Amino acid sequence: MEPSSDQPVFGPELGEFTDREQRAAEANDGEGMKTGTTTVGLTTDEGVVLATDMRASMGHMVSSKDVQKVEQIHPTGALTIAGSVSAAQSLISTLRAETNLYEARRGKEMSMQALSTLTGNLLRSGAFFIVQPILGGVDEEGAHIYSIDALGGTTEEEYTVTGSGSQYALGVLEQEFESGLSIDGAKTVATKAIKSAVERDLASGNGINVAVVTDEGVEITRHKDIDGLL
Repeated sequence: MEPSSDQPVFGPELGEFTDREQRAAEANDGEGMKTGTTTVGLTTDEGVVLATDMRASMGHMVSSKDVQKVEQIHPTGALTIAGSVSAAQSLISTLRAETNLYEARRGKEMSMQALSTLTGNLLRSGAFFIVQPILGGVDEEGAHIYSIDALGGTTEEEYTVTGSGSQYALGVLEQEFESGLSIDGAKTVATKAIKSAVERDLASGNGINVAVVTDEGVEITRHKDIDGLL
């Protein structure tokens, strides 16, 4: 029996969703709540700093002014979200479950390299359209920031941005980031980057979430007054 002409010879792969094209189209149709978003991540010698704005949109309307866009998913790891809120919430729940299961089975915490690979594989499966996260964390090898695109492509960076305000935030990071930043210094740079995006990007605004990740854990704070952090 010959395979159907529209069926990939080597597919579907394990975990692949056969209707992922339809899911992608539905995610882009403007119906669901999305985080237009600016998110940034920076490495330091002591850990990583992640920061995001707090606005969510639905079409041309601001649907929420108080969105938590960075979440802890690992004892020393956190994830920012940009894209579909529903898909992002599902991705975060899945990653938390997988990291807990890994620790229970192996008696040790998942490395950031393994966690980035897992995140990329989940996005590649087509189950979480459309989400573009930043993963930041600390393990035995030090501090790590991973930029992960909506199709699962993963690169490790010293600093990175995602979301609709990326171009404004990236310009600030290019000027302000330098190796050897302290945690406080990185928080200031991240805040400047988010502020720049909020002032120019209509889909970003309403405050800032800041996550500081060290080998001692994850601390997430929320601030409506961005200037108060500078």
